[in-house]
Amino acid sequence: MTDKTRQITVLGAGTMGRGIAHVAAVAGFETRLFDIDPATLADAEINIHRNLDRGLELGKLETATVANAKQLLSLHRDLEIAVSGADLVIEAAPESMELKTQIFAQVSRFAPADSILASNTSGLSITEMATASGRPERFAGMHFFNPVHLMKLVELVRGLETSAATVATLRQIAESMGKEVVLVNESPGFVTSRINALIGNEAFRMLEQGVASPRDIDKALKLGLNHPMGPFEMVDLVGLDIRLSILRHLQQTLGETYRPSNLLVQYVQAGRWGRKVGRGVYEYDEDGNVIEED
Repeated sequence: MTDKTRQITVLGAGTMGRGIAHVAAVAGFETRLFDIDPATLADAEINIHRNLDRGLELGKLETATVANAKQLLSLHRDLEIAVSGADLVIEAAPESMELKTQIFAQVSRFAPADSILASNTSGLSITEMATASGRPERFAGMHFFNPVHLMKLVELVRGLETSAATVATLRQIAESMGKEVVLVNESPGFVTSRINALIGNEAFRMLEQGVASPRDIDKALKLGLNHPMGPFEMVDLVGLDIRLSILRHLQQTLGETYRPSNLLVQYVQAGRWGRKVGRGVYEYDEDGNVIEED
């Protein structure tokens, strides 16, 4: 825990929000998880507790750490209460600039004047959100990776007016959560989303052209390039709808190199959004395992 940061509020209890809340509580911060949907909040609490218990079983977490993390985590449906007293507010809402700017305009009314605001966006403009917040010098991007409690990286993204003090504080917080930090000056897609979008999009183009099967393309990158996951395994985890949104944003900002594959567009139109719906490039059973083809 940092000397000054005691309370962290996470906005959005989806996959990324619950993961960020998990690592914040394990790090010893009073952690408030906000969402407007009670069912999503309840599911998030179950998921966080299950992952904490799993960490204990595997010997990665101590009994006292798990008990303390569960005690530090609280669920909230009232935004004003959720951000009151927060030293840091991390937004983890869907990738919509309109939604995110609306959220930060509201948050700035209720959060303490000296609190820091951050977005977990994977590629949208930090500067634009910072302007909506009314405190651009105390605003930055904190791009975590899924699953948050296992992935080590945080992209710390500096907007046009992000102060050096804000960067230093957020770096310290991320490191206290056990993360490695890379500092990125704002650019569409940052580092990881920009490169990963190209790789994944090219994989879809090869699939569309019949170059190889999804399994063999994944296998080639894992064994030939030492990637921990293949591009289709990765996009099923991230969500094909999210990847398509990122590519469209990159196409608008960086040019035609990022035009989405026609096949990716078709998969999204067909509702093949990945693991979260049981069907993406691959199909999954109720336990999340790939259903093997005959």
